[in-house]
Amino acid sequence: MPVREAPEPRPAAGGARERRLDRVRDALRRAAPALALYAGARLTGMAIMAGWAWWIGRHPRTLLGHSWDGIWYAGIARHGYGLVLPSLTTRGVVFNDLAFFPLFPGLVHAVTVVLPLTVVSAGLLVAWVSAGAAAWGIYAVGELLHCRRVGTLLVVLWGLLPHAIVQSMAYTEPLMTALAVWALYAAVTGRLMWAGVLALLAGLSRPNAVAVAAAVMCAAALTLCQDRRSRADWRVWTGAALAPLGWAGYIVWAGYRSGGGLFGYFEVQRLWGSRFDFGVNALGFIRHLITGRDSMAYYMTMAVIGVALVCLVLLLLDRPPAALFVYALVLAVIAVGGSSYFASKPRFLLPAFPLLLPAAVAMARARPRTVVVTVGALAGLSFFYGTYLLTVARMPM
Repeated sequence: MPVREAPEPRPAAGGARERRLDRVRDALRRAAPALALYAGARLTGMAIMAGWAWWIGRHPRTLLGHSWDGIWYAGIARHGYGLVLPSLTTRGVVFNDLAFFPLFPGLVHAVTVVLPLTVVSAGLLVAWVSAGAAAWGIYAVGELLHCRRVGTLLVVLWGLLPHAIVQSMAYTEPLMTALAVWALYAAVTGRLMWAGVLALLAGLSRPNAVAVAAAVMCAAALTLCQDRRSRADWRVWTGAALAPLGWAGYIVWAGYRSGGGLFGYFEVQRLWGSRFDFGVNALGFIRHLITGRDSMAYYMTMAVIGVALVCLVLLLLDRPPAALFVYALVLAVIAVGGSSYFASKPRFLLPAFPLLLPAAVAMARARPRTVVVTVGALAGLSFFYGTYLLTVARMPM
């Protein structure tokens, strides 16, 4: 009788899981130098700020975790939505906590339930973990598009922006950036369903996270146009459908909750003094800065906007994946085109990390001495300006 060969054993599910874990560990190992540099930059920036804050009699934890918008996020984390306050200084302005998206305060509340932390400490924990995840994702995108050196320099540049102190505050920018960068990474590598899920979550973090949904839907549309076989892939359609649901869902819910109907959220924003006016207010403020005098933060904001627009053009000339350019373009349009809160515009641009790609590529080609001098100059500016913003400047961030 012929002897039957034993069937080959099927790979165990645990083996596939182990391979995935190996890939994650390998990716984290490659990113480790960049993450170490990023942590060093941010810790140094916080230490300098904390030292000066103690010197002038202010508490660093309060400055980082419970100032400006951080107060509103803490209130939502403690009590939920429902706080409406008329402005005591500006006529016609009404502050409504529905202006703030729910993901960050929801995570802060969840942390306080699980860990013995106050709301302020939980907010800082969520922000710092998010900043680390964002830095890892930024490295991964830089490495994917170019090389490990570019990825490392991209993280360093992001961590040494003039307003990078915001990455260490209990604000939503680190969380949005983390979700956005991994959504873009998934989109560029063809994992459109995961990109859609992450875009949905990003859309629950901030108003300008609509840029993530736009980028993912752009990637899905290009995939469908360029590859006819993808039209039968439910994951592509699912990713595109999921991407805008977080942002649109909160806009609709907040609108009805405010009593303003489908588009009531934009009335909430208008009463805060924030609306989209195609940059008319920004241009007027820039003209005021040129012809008059004002706080240093406003001049820095004008410089950041100018550099960002130049970087946007350079990014386009570099021909990045369409999703990255659409993401950066939408963020830039929202930041420049929005009215009021001029000093906050650099913060609105903080998640726009693709704008730094041309500079990272140029630095990767430069001599080591040039890179060291450039990084040193950026570090000095970032540490000084971050300390100034939190301890000296008296304006909303």
